[in-house]
Amino acid sequence: MTLAERVAWLRGEIIRHNEAYFIHDTPNIPDADYDVLVRELRAIEAEHPELRDANSVSEQVGARDSTLFQEVVHAEAMLSLDNVFDAHELRQWSERVAKGLGADPTTLRFAVEPKIDGLALSITYVNGTLQQAATRGDGRVGEDVTDNVRTIRNVPAALPGVARGRLEVRGEVFLARDDFHDLNARQRALGAKEFANPRNAAAGSLRQKDPHVSAQRPLSFLAYQLVDVSGSIPFANYLETIHQLADWGFLTAEQTRLEVGAEAMIARSDWYEEHRHDFRFDIDGVVIKLDDFAQRGQLGFTSRAPRWAIARKLPPEERTTRLLAIEVSIGRTGRATPYAVLQPVVVAGSTVSMATLHNQDQVAAKDVRPGDLVIVRKAGDVIPEVVSAVAEPGKRRAKKWTFPTNCPDCGQPLERAGDESDTYCVNPACPAQLLHQIVHFASRGALDIEGLGEQRVAQLLGAGLVSDVADLFTLRAVDLAALEGLGELSATSLVREIENAKSTPLSRVLVGLGIRHVGPVAARELAMHFRTYAALAGAPLEELEALAGIGPVIAQSVYQYCREGESRERAARFVADGLSLIESASERALEATLEGRAVVVTGALVGYSRDGAEAAIVARGGTSPGSVSKKTYCVVVGEAPGASKLAKAEELGVPRVGANEFETLLTTGTWTRTLT
Repeated sequence: MTLAERVAWLRGEIIRHNEAYFIHDTPNIPDADYDVLVRELRAIEAEHPELRDANSVSEQVGARDSTLFQEVVHAEAMLSLDNVFDAHELRQWSERVAKGLGADPTTLRFAVEPKIDGLALSITYVNGTLQQAATRGDGRVGEDVTDNVRTIRNVPAALPGVARGRLEVRGEVFLARDDFHDLNARQRALGAKEFANPRNAAAGSLRQKDPHVSAQRPLSFLAYQLVDVSGSIPFANYLETIHQLADWGFLTAEQTRLEVGAEAMIARSDWYEEHRHDFRFDIDGVVIKLDDFAQRGQLGFTSRAPRWAIARKLPPEERTTRLLAIEVSIGRTGRATPYAVLQPVVVAGSTVSMATLHNQDQVAAKDVRPGDLVIVRKAGDVIPEVVSAVAEPGKRRAKKWTFPTNCPDCGQPLERAGDESDTYCVNPACPAQLLHQIVHFASRGALDIEGLGEQRVAQLLGAGLVSDVADLFTLRAVDLAALEGLGELSATSLVREIENAKSTPLSRVLVGLGIRHVGPVAARELAMHFRTYAALAGAPLEELEALAGIGPVIAQSVYQYCREGESRERAARFVADGLSLIESASERALEATLEGRAVVVTGALVGYSRDGAEAAIVARGGTSPGSVSKKTYCVVVGEAPGASKLAKAEELGVPRVGANEFETLLTTGTWTRTLT
């Protein structure tokens, strides 16, 4: 392919993806891969001016309109933003800005705000009354979606006070994460197609010919720009306009900060990358703008973007790559999980070569096949997953992948119980199950035996030194020292770790045993009530069911586990080998200020991870469920809380408590002021 042919191909691909994204609301590829195409085209055009085209898609904003809606000409063009991808490029941009202004970069004032992954919208008000709303379109001409926008609950129909003349309020239509999941749950219940992500769902919900459909979708609008067409309100800087928008009742980004100097601005953009999952909406970047309007006017615009603003794209959480093969792994419970073997690709800052496909039904629904180009998603610490296949016109696909009928590790049949979506290897002697059971038993949340990772456990199994978790406590240093990579010193250290684990509290032993449906919270409730494993194992089913936070499903699982012959033998061996299997009263050294109370946490709390906040509540006798109900004692509201949890709390009259009250709540069991 010649360079000219490459340019033609790039332009064709960009046009195709623009139409899919802006017109049909069904993007073919992730934003990051689209950005790669655009950057390559611009780089070639910059290096080879003879290949430039004044009408090149590299200089366009958005795409042409569809024919579903009337056209609207924006009073002021809705331009795009140029992108940078790291702190180094952001620093270079700030240096260009300072040079263009003839200013000291340490004195520049920047507004730094989240870049919401939504649909750009402009709402026109005339003398304070909502007159028209339009999508961005190609930046100059958009689509009239006024009737649909009137159904968005947080868009004011009228602006109070000084809102005179003609104003355009610009921002993003979006779906909060909780609202997106609720919407897809309703789609599933109706047997309708689910939305791929919140951005697609928001765009598809807004661009409906029937406003009643839009009204049924939980859309929100976040304002980030005020265009004073009539010049009726004098503003000197950007933050003044944001405060005005908030005063009029618009939702604005609370996390927006004014930073002085390039280094402070860069540090704040780094903060967004670290906290990108703490918001109630998806963000794909950070927007940095000069605060001073006079300085903006001095810098001006290029043909497609302002020189005084930039978008720092965060590491992409979706990328395309080639699916090389589909394999099946067997977990500690025997569940057979299909996973994708991928051509390595960097997603969310780390290299991904494998991704989950969840279960047999998901593989069938997504219809991904070896050889396909696929979209891979990795959000934060979440396990990477294959989202879907990417259509490649003219390419012949492999035949459909079928789920195996036998376990890939032990060869025994795989079974699927009733209507469950999961498939299991039911052979209790399956080596894959045993491997993961022992690794889980030794993990940090259970007995915390350092040095017993997957590779070491596989070694022990291969050497015939263990065949059950109870065998760990009979291991001798002399036997371990013979293993490759384990000398006498390391072997002795591992045996000491195992010996120390014998005093592990009963609650963590119960977690390590992997009893079905028993997680850390249920394990602690059981251990604190019965105190010893012997008392728990001998408890009647009725007593188990009567415990707060346990219920019939967990009770039945525990009751059945304790009476199985293998479990009884294992417990006897634990006792013989010196495990305490006791939960002492000292395990709850903290005062039980939240005894029997359910405290829901939504949003980020300073100084606490999500698990840490839950552990702090449980340690004081409370529970921390994931949803709000009539039994909820209170909802602790952190930064970027979930909209659905707040709404449910308001509906049920459950008190909402600020994040700054969390320590008081833990210490006293109450709070000083309820949020309104």
